[in-house]
Amino acid sequence: MADYSSLRKFANAADYTKNFIIQAEIDKYLPNGRHFIDDALINRLIEETALRPADPSRVREIIAKSESTCETLLPEETAVLMSAASDSTLFAEMRAAALRIKKKVYDNRIVVFAPLYLSNLCVNGCRYCGFREGNGLQQRRVLSMDELREELDVLAGRIGHKRLIAVYGEHPSTSTQYIAESIETCYRHQVPAPRSGRKNSIRRVNVNAAPLPIADLKVLRSVGIGTFQVFQETYNRKLYEQMHPSWSVKGNYDWRTTCFHRCLEAGVDDVGLGVLYGLCDWRYELLATILHARDLERWFNIGPHTLSFPRLEPASGTTVPEQSPYLIDDETFERIVVIARLSVPYTGIIITARENPSSRNRLLECGMTQLDCSSNIAIKGYSDFENEAHQEKERQQFMLGDNRSLDEMVRYLASCDTITSFCTAGYRCGRTGGCIMDALKTGREGKFCKINAVLTFREWLDDFASDSTRALGEKLIERELEGIKAWLPKFYPTVMQRYEAICRGERDLFF
Repeated sequence: MADYSSLRKFANAADYTKNFIIQAEIDKYLPNGRHFIDDALINRLIEETALRPADPSRVREIIAKSESTCETLLPEETAVLMSAASDSTLFAEMRAAALRIKKKVYDNRIVVFAPLYLSNLCVNGCRYCGFREGNGLQQRRVLSMDELREELDVLAGRIGHKRLIAVYGEHPSTSTQYIAESIETCYRHQVPAPRSGRKNSIRRVNVNAAPLPIADLKVLRSVGIGTFQVFQETYNRKLYEQMHPSWSVKGNYDWRTTCFHRCLEAGVDDVGLGVLYGLCDWRYELLATILHARDLERWFNIGPHTLSFPRLEPASGTTVPEQSPYLIDDETFERIVVIARLSVPYTGIIITARENPSSRNRLLECGMTQLDCSSNIAIKGYSDFENEAHQEKERQQFMLGDNRSLDEMVRYLASCDTITSFCTAGYRCGRTGGCIMDALKTGREGKFCKINAVLTFREWLDDFASDSTRALGEKLIERELEGIKAWLPKFYPTVMQRYEAICRGERDLFF
């Protein structure tokens, strides 16, 4: 059990809102009050890209740099790619390079996960969000640990997920202690698989929550938190202040933007950035994301483990998602993902079920590495609703666009010669933070994780897959094993020993 003695206590929501932020933990990472999100630089680069077309030779130099070094680009280089994205010939080259980089760093794997919303209590007043304080249309709920186990019965027992992103509203009753207890519950709970009867459990709990102080982050580290996601929503300070009232905790721009600096200081070394595309000019947001990644690298030599690309979607009790002047179409969204892959080559790119199926299918060829499926984002939506596609606007933060089941997604990916990875071995072996950054940039991690992907894919096929998905998956495994044999002939017999053990019923074997 975690030690909660370091956590501060708050009498109520008002006390929490007033006293939760620790100013000294902001100031440390903004020396002399200078913020790493350089508004003047971003606006200058946007103006320059609008004034002149990109030089094709310069664009190709930047693409070559991205492929060869796998280092984060300069914001000036990202701006050049932005100016080139409207040129169909150059963009085709950029798109092809994005896929090559993805395969170099991550091979032909796609990691799958499920979102699990545990609470929609919130002290904030974000104008675009259904969870915001004061939205009387939202049905409020906090899962008890028994209710959480009922959700896990579906996620781990019926569907077969092994990785979650646990999502929490910001509220004192669901802050650090509640998050830690729910993570521990997820790891302890085991459920029999429907096909084999063998026990399955969640092996990786990533968290999407509010920014936390260093002491709180150390508590979450002690219970085995995975990646810690905090979405900035918008990096444009003026717009941020319009969308997030000053009386709220989230209204403090500097507290939110320095969250990952505190994470890395606390030893939570896998962090996930995200912007809510559609609130502001996408060019501003993407350039700011690059500046954020580079500042983390400057302080800690570790960049973001993942980048997420949620688009603004309809939500209960607000018209902001329909009225924003910055909504982006599918073509622009594809450009954003391609430019991001080239700009931060080593990072994981998450495209969630906010997107419709055709959009996610297309982005598979643009550098995506992670996606969710069989998703339900209503509070207690998995166990309350027999139909996984069921949605209720008043019980969830926004509406989903892709309702495909995990089995359907695995089958589709296999038809694209892409292996679904359920692997969580690297995190449990300590291959996180700077260690995994180095392995990703050199391409070692992609090959190493391919082996573990095959092992966990075999597990899932035997325990959960439909007959048609299993047949297609087994053909893919045959090809993958031949590939492993070709590039690791001496190690191949050891791989096969563990693979055959899994076929006999052993579980959770990895390298």
